[in-house]
Amino acid sequence: MPQVSLHDLVCGVRAGDRLISFPTDTVPALAARPDRAELIFVAKQRSLDKPLILMASDVTELWNYVAGTEAEQQAWREVAQRYLPGALTLVLPASDRVPPTLNPRDPASIGVRVPNHAIAQAILAQTGPLATTSVNRSGDPPLQTMPEIDQQFPDVLTLASSEYAAFLPETAPSPSPTPGVPSTVVRWNGQTWEVLRQGAIVLEDSWIA
Repeated sequence: MPQVSLHDLVCGVRAGDRLISFPTDTVPALAARPDRAELIFVAKQRSLDKPLILMASDVTELWNYVAGTEAEQQAWREVAQRYLPGALTLVLPASDRVPPTLNPRDPASIGVRVPNHAIAQAILAQTGPLATTSVNRSGDPPLQTMPEIDQQFPDVLTLASSEYAAFLPETAPSPSPTPGVPSTVVRWNGQTWEVLRQGAIVLEDSWIA
């Protein structure tokens, strides 16, 4: 697994021909430029019926990728303000800006998330929103450590260990309430939220169906 500088990591994924991996507040992410999302499916040997997540450094970067009424957008913003950045993925109606390869089975929807992790946010602030998923072969548990990722995904770019020191004040201790646990996934059904996967964050009862 090539370990590179932050600059080279950003340039590699922005060029469109490389996958990158970086830590988040849940499990490490495997990421690609949104219009090159097919690289993730190939690397993971992943079925096209499993959608990817669009991840950004700030929730304001994600609103152009979703489409809804004014009332719906207000409801989405209220949840985002309460829980993001954090281990929560919102599945929302996709705008025409979303490449269909992010969710081939249902291109009309897209999952969006903002990780609560300094390294992830620093990378995403420079790359813009990225297509992401966990780092693992399809059907296997998410990989948790750099040596594991190195062994299974030797061509994926990761941040050199020498660059981590600049982020240590922000990343220690981990901001995640349950590091290593995937994000909670909730879907907007037109009126309220449905929990598709219970993960690190538990929504208040008033938010869900």
